[in-house]
Order: sequence, then structure tokens, then C-alpha cells
Amino acid sequence: MKKTTATFLEAKSKGRKLVVMTAYDYSMARLADPCDIDAILVGDSLGMVCLGYKDTLRVTMEDMIHHTKAVSRGRAEALLISDMPFMSYQVSVEEAVRNAGRLVQEGYAEAVKLEGGTDVLSHVKAIVKAQIPVMGHIGLTPQSVNILGGFKVQGRQLETAKKLIDDAKRLEDAGAFSITLECVPAALSQKITEAVSIPTIGIGAGASCDGQVLVFHDMLGMFPDMRPKFVKVFSDAGASMQEGIRKYAEEVRNGAFPTAEHSFTIDPEIIEKL
Repeated sequence: MKKTTATFLEAKSKGRKLVVMTAYDYSMARLADPCDIDAILVGDSLGMVCLGYKDTLRVTMEDMIHHTKAVSRGRAEALLISDMPFMSYQVSVEEAVRNAGRLVQEGYAEAVKLEGGTDVLSHVKAIVKAQIPVMGHIGLTPQSVNILGGFKVQGRQLETAKKLIDDAKRLEDAGAFSITLECVPAALSQKITEAVSIPTIGIGAGASCDGQVLVFHDMLGMFPDMRPKFVKVFSDAGASMQEGIRKYAEEVRNGAFPTAEHSFTIDPEIIEKL
């Protein structure tokens, strides 16, 4: 059954955990969509796991549209959410609405996600007013990595913890249909989850969130550059893929591949006439 933003709100009311994961192309979406997940997030994390950048700040609107459109072709049931990349909404509310609209019109996204709390409330309100669903994102906001001084857990002090709770409430009031909590202490995530009526989706935020999201490459062992504490490798596909590549290289070099099974034939008489 097709998942929508209404699916998220219903899940919260019924206490059913939501399952979200990232995908960045058609093949990933085709693999993920039949697995009973609620949403696919085309994250700007593609900058790191697909494009090799050290962070997400180099990702452009063109990147996000390109990858979101590819995912849309491989996804049938999961809600399709696309990240708004760095500088696609920070300059002005008008530009935020325009770029959110591009992700829907050109990328076929069904919702957008943007980072920030009270500082982006006017942006969220305007995007929602334009009939585009918005997922909020607070805690560790990777686009603010230079201000935050790195990828660090957020909300460990009293004032910052209070601010995260306030941010969540304000995002709900602004019209967000859900909120991602990234790298937030588990006990604080529980407080935030209890404080709002919209679902919280955790990544490094403990088990009390209404759902969880992980990066495709992380959960399948496909990104060796880094492995955050909150990641669990559910299947080491990366190791399996490397094993297959090594076998391929070995068989090409020793002549075991390709065999007749993998080759095409031609009438021998034609070959003789050559």
C-alpha cells in the first residue's frame, strides 16, 4: 500500500514504529521499496557516500534533483523524501519555497527535509503553505558542521536540551509532519518524542523515537571511510561485493571466465569463409 505523510501520523497515534532508509539511485530504491519500509530519504549524505566529499556542504540542487528523480523510478510504495541541500533555503524564504518546489516538480519528491529549528520556522511555514510536506531535522545538523565544530552529539547541556525540545514544538506548530533527531541523547529524544504529536525519526537518538533512519551504505557495510557509533551493519554487503569482485578478477586472469555459457555462437561456415 502506498505510504504517505498520513501514514506517519497514523503510525505515531497507533504506536507503530516507522522505518526510513536512504537511497540514491534506481537500483537502491528497487531493492529497498519491497522490504516494507515507510519512506525513502534521498539524503544529502549522497555527497559523502556517492560523490566522495568530506561532508554534505558541496551537494547542489542539481545533485539532489538528479538522484531524487532516479530513486523515484525505482520506488512504488515508500514515501519519497528529498533533502534540501546547503544554501538551497538559507538565503530567503522565497528561495526556499522555489527550491522545495523544484524537488517536487523536477525530482518527483513527495516531501522535503530541511535542517534547523527556530531559525527556519518561516521557511517551513511557507513551504507547507505551498502544499509541500516538510520533515524537520534538529540535533546534529550536518550542514552546520563548521559552526558545531564537527560531528558531535547535541543537547547534552541543560540550555541546549531545552532548545531542542522548544525547536521540536515550534516545528510542529509550523506544519512539519515529522522531525529527524540526529545524534541526540536517548533520554532527551524520549522527552522530545513525548512533547510533540508528530513522529520523531531517530538516527543516533535512541529507541524511544517513533521511527529510525539509516544510510543505505552504512547499514549494509558499504562505506568504509567512517562508521558512526549509532550504525549497525545488518548485512555486510560491502565485504560480499569485494569478494565477488576479487573472484571476477581472478577468473578473468586465469581464463576461467568467460566460458561458452557466457558467449554467443555463429555459424562455423561463416567463420570458415572469413
